[in-house]
Amino acid sequence: MSKSVYAKEYQTLLTRLRQARLAAGLTQQQVAKALRKPQSFVSKSELGERRLDPVELQRLAKVYKKPLQFFLSKGR
Repeated sequence: MSKSVYAKEYQTLLTRLRQARLAAGLTQQQVAKALRKPQSFVSKSELGERRLDPVELQRLAKVYKKPLQFFLSKGR
C-alpha cells in the first residue's frame, strides 16, 4: 500500500494549491502573511513535505477565493 501523500489524488491537490495561488496573483510570502504562518508552511504544503489538515485547506481556499471542491474534485 502506498502512502497517501504519493496518491494521484493528493498530487492533484498539491498542483491545484499552487495553481490557485498563482491565479490569485499571490506569492508564498503573501499567503503566509494572510495565514499568519511562516513562508515555509506554504512552500512545504505545496511540495507535499507537510500534510494539510482540513481546516488549513479551508483557510487556503478562502485566501485563494476558491471553493473546497476545486482542490478535491478529479475532473477539473
